[in-house]
Amino acid sequence: MDVVLWVVAALLAAAFAAAGAMKLAQPRAKLIESGMGWAGDFGDGQVKLIGLVEVLGAIGLILPAALGIVPVLTPLAAAGLFVTMVVAVVVHLRRGEGGGAVPALVLGLLSLFVAIMRFGPNSF
Repeated sequence: MDVVLWVVAALLAAAFAAAGAMKLAQPRAKLIESGMGWAGDFGDGQVKLIGLVEVLGAIGLILPAALGIVPVLTPLAAAGLFVTMVVAVVVHLRRGEGGGAVPALVLGLLSLFVAIMRFGPNSF
């Protein structure tokens, strides 16, 4: 099961790092033009903050567990990303973007899986 957790965490980290880096690197207007209409509901700083949360969450999914330094941060990062994706699902559904909610839901459920499994009694 440990291998499965590492694979899921690595895939999540890659997805969140890429999505977060894009939000940090591109102006909000360009994100909106590229199909991220939800960004129009948020200010520039808020979009950058979301990107930062995603990048930090991606780092938190891997480094603490891999280095064995404060490994409790890994499930906390996963739980934080789960909450972030719950909010993303709500935003997409309120905007009538059911299709946009699906990837957020999948990422959220995978984050919840990592959080639950890493919080387990034999995980530290």
